[in-house]
Amino acid sequence: MSPIDQGHEQGTPSLSRRNAIKLGGSLGLLGMALPLAGHAQAASTVQRVQTVQTASDAPRGRQHVVESNERTVRVGVVDPKAAAIVTIESGDVVRYVNTWINWGNEAKYGMSFAEREPIRRKYPQGPYSLVGPVAVKGAEPGDLIECRMLKLRPIDWGWNAAPMGVGALPKDFSKPYLKYFRFDQARQYADFAPGIRIPLRPIQGFMATAPATDEIRSAILAGHNGGNLALSELVVGTSLFLPVSREGAMIWTGNSHAVQGDGQVDQTTIETAMEDLQIQYILHKGASLPGPMAETPTHWIGLGFGETIADALRSCLRDMIRWLASTAGIDEVEAYAIYSMAGSFRITQYADQVASAYSVIPAKAVHGMLPKSLLMPQLRDRIASRTRSGDGEGRA
Repeated sequence: MSPIDQGHEQGTPSLSRRNAIKLGGSLGLLGMALPLAGHAQAASTVQRVQTVQTASDAPRGRQHVVESNERTVRVGVVDPKAAAIVTIESGDVVRYVNTWINWGNEAKYGMSFAEREPIRRKYPQGPYSLVGPVAVKGAEPGDLIECRMLKLRPIDWGWNAAPMGVGALPKDFSKPYLKYFRFDQARQYADFAPGIRIPLRPIQGFMATAPATDEIRSAILAGHNGGNLALSELVVGTSLFLPVSREGAMIWTGNSHAVQGDGQVDQTTIETAMEDLQIQYILHKGASLPGPMAETPTHWIGLGFGETIADALRSCLRDMIRWLASTAGIDEVEAYAIYSMAGSFRITQYADQVASAYSVIPAKAVHGMLPKSLLMPQLRDRIASRTRSGDGEGRA
């Protein structure tokens, strides 16, 4: 099989304007995007879909198969000047087969912590084997890329490790920890110890579009264009929305997790790779966001980053307040109250700032979850209408 196989057709998505972000009785995350975008008109060639209840709802274009190899993978960094490994149309699906595990696929099942250390030192900017970039035709700065998670099947093993000097408790333990896991054939669970079975919920920890500058960046970091998000909610059937800062968007992914707890407190999850990863990329013209946001069947999710958890919380909350106030036509202080009464703000990931395992310090991250069930149908429809028209100002 060649590294890139732009193989079979899976049906041609409808491009009619009638499909343009019809959110109806359950507002999709595009409700966040459009009022913040200067009310730009959507291009007629860009696929639009109705409310995302599951990722399978979206009409799919062609499937492009991408293998991980020396040409398609960069370890530890995002290079904004890297050439696209494949160029796709909006609505196409990229199938990543047999992705690489951390450290350039050099980590092997059963290695001791000492055996892994020389490998780790080879990659001072981070361990993640990133595959990309994928270019989306027509994507320009100010647009939005929707990443629909269609399939995430891990390989049959992974590990959790707690190196010295990192995580939420960098000084509490006298030696590093490392444990390997084998997964069942269906990739549903990992046995931790007698009587303890961990259900698997695979995610891609790293998802990003290329930044506007040409500076090579560590993959440990996250910000406006995404990055090391490690958002545990991004399982199959959800969408991640990433701002576009360069022509083509230039999308990277990696850092596969078989399961992750919010906070990622010992610095790792069950680290793994993907045997079969399928993501649909949809371009939304002029629908830029201030940063990455996500949608599940039940929630809208905003993300915030900062040097401290408090900074990350404030950043996340302010962006979510502005969106809700604008689209619902309420005062920002009222949106503030709604999040206090019915929202949920969670630690996405925590990394110790005193002693990092790498030469860069990861940011703290918080995600805020707003239940879709809060709004009655009439208000949902009003928000959807204002979102589509860009008329999000004033009080309802």
